[in-house]
Amino acid sequence: MHRLVISAVVLGSLVPTAWAEPAGKPAKPAPPPPAKLPALGEAFGITGTAGWPKLDWLYDVPAPNDAAGKVVIHWFCAPKAPGCTDDLARIVTLKENGRVYVIAYINGTKVQAQKLDPIRESEGVGRGTVAFGRGATKLMKDLGITGPASIVVDVDGKVQLVSIGSSPADLDARDAKATAAIAAIKEYVAMSDGPKLAKPGDKFQLSIAIKLASWLTYSDKTPRELKVTVPPDIKCDATTLTGDQIKVADKLLTAAVTCSGPRGIYEARGELRFGYDAPGGGTGIGAESAKWKFELKN
Repeated sequence: MHRLVISAVVLGSLVPTAWAEPAGKPAKPAPPPPAKLPALGEAFGITGTAGWPKLDWLYDVPAPNDAAGKVVIHWFCAPKAPGCTDDLARIVTLKENGRVYVIAYINGTKVQAQKLDPIRESEGVGRGTVAFGRGATKLMKDLGITGPASIVVDVDGKVQLVSIGSSPADLDARDAKATAAIAAIKEYVAMSDGPKLAKPGDKFQLSIAIKLASWLTYSDKTPRELKVTVPPDIKCDATTLTGDQIKVADKLLTAAVTCSGPRGIYEARGELRFGYDAPGGGTGIGAESAKWKFELKN
């Protein structure tokens, strides 16, 4: 009996612990807000915002490497929307520029999306992709657009234009904004520096610097070289710089020589060559020149 009583007591003491309800269930995370059109100047990625629904694609999902260094046009259309067929030809023309990445959203089935496809299968490899189906339908409903509509985003990921009109004037304005954004693309910016005036015998620097675009990296495959030509009276610590003599810090490349000379008015020239790599592959060659005019006097 004692054994049974003890067992019952122990078992009884375990029952409340085994069947106790949790103190409280964790709250479910709030769903993201519905998609909305971005504002001018707003940062806008190639996959939209957190509120954009899951999408089905005719090709791959939007590819950051393919879109890097290009103007991105998010284009929205539907089979029955007036003007979509005509605007399709415009979007294809912009895509053919080579500096545009098109992400199309077609409110329709796969077959309908193929008829409004600006990528054109293998013709547009690396130039964009096309969404279709329920996700695209929900997205356009949330955004309150029927098409044709466009969001133009520059190479820095900032919205340059939101166009929801379908008149020829609206489409002309969209094309003009995209063309201007394309024209503004620069792989790098070159800067030269040197004194206008220095004292005879004092050392001074002549330099060329390159600020590379955010989507590019300096290439190790292409030799870097600076050649400086100076008058015979000007003496420099070097007139040719190569390899590690040219400094690279992230996107900034700097090549500089230190010189001195006697009293006089002089002119020097520099020629810089370097290479850079794109995210999707391929290497570009940069060639920049600089001219320095300076006077050495007391």
